Amino acid sequence: MTYMYNEDEYLMLSGIQHFAFCRRQWALIHIEQQWAENFRTADGKIMHNNVHDSSFNEKRKNVIITRGMAVSSSELGISGECDVVEFHLSDKGVALYGRKERYIPVPVEYKRGEPKEDDSDAMQLAAQAMCLEHMLCCNIEYGYLYYGEIRHRVKIFFDVDLRDKTKSAIEEMHKLYSTRHTPKVKRKKACNACSLKDICLPVICGNKTASEYINNIFDTGDRKDEEIT
Repeated sequence: MTYMYNEDEYLMLSGIQHFAFCRRQWALIHIEQQWAENFRTADGKIMHNNVHDSSFNEKRKNVIITRGMAVSSSELGISGECDVVEFHLSDKGVALYGRKERYIPVPVEYKRGEPKEDDSDAMQLAAQAMCLEHMLCCNIEYGYLYYGEIRHRVKIFFDVDLRDKTKSAIEEMHKLYSTRHTPKVKRKKACNACSLKDICLPVICGNKTASEYINNIFDTGDRKDEEIT
């Protein structure tokens, strides 16, 4: 029997991209509530603010375009918003309220940069698709990632490997969140572009653990007190 999460157990869907990029970054943001802005995050926020206007919907020929659509899945235990969901007219689609025709939902996620070498963006899009599938009782074969730097869409197919990888990541996120555990990571080149590089402990104090870092602070304080006395 599949476990169904309660709403108070839902994790943020957008966190999947953080988690796929760096498990520690995800934990710092979503467990420890740490955050810092840099140019990349600020620019990305502006792009999403422009896209996430749920009051602005339109129809272009055989496509209905919906922005800022709320999605969730009790099976995955996640919730969030899709930047854009396009509903394409098709006899194989699903029925929509107030419309006679049937439509196939296609999620579209907007990113400020360029296509990444890893699957972090694709996993976030796949999670959106799986939420839509659970909500609308349908099957979604593909979606799109729009990258602002190249001003072009990249078509992403939701194959078995991508779906399994996304589900596995979400399961691990729930385990870490339930134990409030922030994992350690090895520093890599991508850390230089992270907005949390000045907050992330490995960057500040090398390979020291949090307990070693705190003990070192107290040890230093004790030595200063001894010098004063």
